[in-house]
Amino acid sequence: MNIAFIAHDAKKKLMQNFCIAYRGILSKHDLFATGTTGRLIEEVTNLNVHKYLAGHLGGSQQIGAAIEANEIDLVIFLRDPLTQKRHEPDVNNVMRLCDMHNIPIATNLATAELLIKSLDRGDLERREMYK
Repeated sequence: MNIAFIAHDAKKKLMQNFCIAYRGILSKHDLFATGTTGRLIEEVTNLNVHKYLAGHLGGSQQIGAAIEANEIDLVIFLRDPLTQKRHEPDVNNVMRLCDMHNIPIATNLATAELLIKSLDRGDLERREMYK
């Protein structure tokens, strides 16, 4: 499956720790991320991550376009709900597109862990029907 990662600055370390913890599961899938998040994931996991532009430079829009093209199966988006971002409309668009295209999205660590464990059990294989 194709998994996309986005993390606000305050959540990047948490994203790294998440990817370290679930490296074994993630290694079985194709990974995509906004630029800085992807680089940070690669640094700590040695996993190959296709990196788009940084989120504030259009990376969130690129992930949104991939969602619209049915090229993303799951999104892990660790957001900082306490700090408003300049590119907030792009961020909200990713969540809206996930809702429109029935793409599972996690916006916090608890949900991210549930989705990754479900993925490992094969619970998300129904995504194959949409391809």
